[in-house]
Amino acid sequence: MKIPEIKKILYATDLSEIARYAFGYAVSMASRYDAKITILHVLEELSPTTLLLVGDIVGEKRLNTLRKEKEDTVIESIKTRLEEFCNAFSEDAPKCPFIVEKTVVVTGHPVDQIVEYADSTDCDVIVMGSRGLSMLGDVVIGSTSRRVLRRCSKPVMVIRLPEGDGPR
Repeated sequence: MKIPEIKKILYATDLSEIARYAFGYAVSMASRYDAKITILHVLEELSPTTLLLVGDIVGEKRLNTLRKEKEDTVIESIKTRLEEFCNAFSEDAPKCPFIVEKTVVVTGHPVDQIVEYADSTDCDVIVMGSRGLSMLGDVVIGSTSRRVLRRCSKPVMVIRLPEGDGPR
């Protein structure tokens, strides 16, 4: 049996505080294993009915423009957060800005898109945060991370905030 190499990390983020905390683990792994990180954010698709209504009101061309603007806004937000994170931890992770290989924003169902992206790329591990918002939040992990764990063929590292560090 061969010890797995970690050279490509897929960091799935919903831009929450928990996801930001999980990014620290992705950076730590990348620094330790000299790996690269791909940041993936999924914009949830509007329901078909909502798309039709909005499309009828603003027109399909304007709707596509709005989608592109949202995608650009998310990418800029991720870049800003990455820069802030790297500045805050520059002593611990001096190579921080250079370990992020690319930022990908897709539209669809988060679980489907994360699993599809992981399976279609050569990532070695997925790192993501978990909210654990169910009534059994202290017992189970969040529904998105739980479903990714069940469906994905790649290893998944699920990170929760430490006790007392914010909402679950």
